[in-house]
Amino acid sequence: MAGRDGKAKSASPPAVEDGELFPFRADRLDIAPSVSPARNSAKAPAQKPHYHEHRARLRQRFDEAGAGALADYELLELFLFRTIPRQDTKPLAKALLAKFGTLAAVLAAPPQRIAEVSGAGPAVAQDLKTAQALFERASRAELKQRTVVGSWSQLVEYCKLALAHEPREQFRVLFLDVKNQLIADEVMNEGTVNHAPVYPREIARRALELSAAALILVHNHPSGDPKPSAADIAITGDIVDAAAAIAVKVHDHLIVGRDRVASFKSLGLL
Repeated sequence: MAGRDGKAKSASPPAVEDGELFPFRADRLDIAPSVSPARNSAKAPAQKPHYHEHRARLRQRFDEAGAGALADYELLELFLFRTIPRQDTKPLAKALLAKFGTLAAVLAAPPQRIAEVSGAGPAVAQDLKTAQALFERASRAELKQRTVVGSWSQLVEYCKLALAHEPREQFRVLFLDVKNQLIADEVMNEGTVNHAPVYPREIARRALELSAAALILVHNHPSGDPKPSAADIAITGDIVDAAAAIAVKVHDHLIVGRDRVASFKSLGLL
């Protein structure tokens, strides 16, 4: 199109908005309307995405009936609303549970494996790992307020949450005071899928630093079977001896499998 001076005028580019809301602003384009202005003056109301009403119903059920009224995938879907505000999160919630099996396994999954699921990027992985960290921290705070040995079921649940779905073997020690309350829960070593090297003297040294009176040893078997191996039994004996030399007692050694926890004390191995 030529101006009064005879030179061609370049058309200004259309304004681009958020692609998830609308791809372009039609009123900025130099296109003649296909209908009369009178007809076009009444604009049709914008339609909300189909999942908006579903989200509202799910939130209402959670508010009125609590988490127990929601299936696992619905609870996970509700959590993902804030991570993915402009998308239906039900397919992703179901895909995560289908891949990992349980809510605990979803939270414990490594970020790179979470990202393998279609629709789950780094933000989803980070939020799920944050949720896991919150649960672990809250459980640890509960243990600090109670006598650990007297709260067996709580101790087992805490260990399962922390280790049942770890892909590599991890050796942790719970350091207790004279009242059997938790002083610290520390990872002493991480290893491969079937081995984490442990040094009894390092555990004894750390017990002295923390003024611990007793220990509970905890490690996981990524294979899923918590049955103690010959190596597990041998290293436990070495740790017991090292702890006894500084007047520290080893209360138990727990091995966490996928669904069960084995106790050396219950098995008569300690």
